[in-house]
Amino acid sequence: MSHPRILLCPQFTEVEWAIAPQLSEWAEVATFDSPGVGNEPIPAGAEQGIDRELVVQRALQEVESLGWDSYFVAGDAWGNATAVRVVAARPDPVLGIALGHASADYSSDGERPAVNGELVAAMTQLLRSDYDSFVRYGLTQFTQGGFDEDTAGRMVERFPPMEIASRVWEMNVSQPDSIAELLGQLDKPLLLAKHEGCLVFTPEGYEDLVSSFPDAETLTAEKAISASEQFAAALRDFCLAHQSSE
Repeated sequence: MSHPRILLCPQFTEVEWAIAPQLSEWAEVATFDSPGVGNEPIPAGAEQGIDRELVVQRALQEVESLGWDSYFVAGDAWGNATAVRVVAARPDPVLGIALGHASADYSSDGERPAVNGELVAAMTQLLRSDYDSFVRYGLTQFTQGGFDEDTAGRMVERFPPMEIASRVWEMNVSQPDSIAELLGQLDKPLLLAKHEGCLVFTPEGYEDLVSSFPDAETLTAEKAISASEQFAAALRDFCLAHQSSE
């Protein structure tokens, strides 16, 4: 049996997936930078409007270039919106979906908000007022120390000028994106993971998503998901189980 193949969808940069080397020990792994991040070009004509569809198309280009005929898709936090749209755009090759910081949507209003709107607003203000601090310190704090100094440093190196970073950030945090609705249109095995004590994504958002998909496999991890050894182990079990069932 061939190794599982996994497409990792980031929020900004492939560097976020600190567990990628660990996953590569038993799987073929692909990931990418969002348009405008690192050396990733912005498609012609899109300079003023980086949107989710551009990121989805970049993800699909990645698997097309590899010639994969079957694979799993994983996302984390705001990268989940990219992940589920990738599956919706081309569902047949996808064997399963794994989502970290999983939430029903990205709303910050109502009785059961999925996202801590005050913290997101503070991060947005930091980006606008002190971009260097946003990149060097804010994002690391955002993940509650989930990344080591080397990973954080490589993330800093990848970040684009402020005007481009602002567009990617606004794309992520300003759209409610109903993950539950998107997943409801698909019929794929699910692994849904929560980061215990996360400052950004709420327990309510996770609980609401899990209640919508009672057959999903679930995990509570102690670290930010894209840096979590627990998630890496659970993803291995998930992929091996659902690849062998094909």
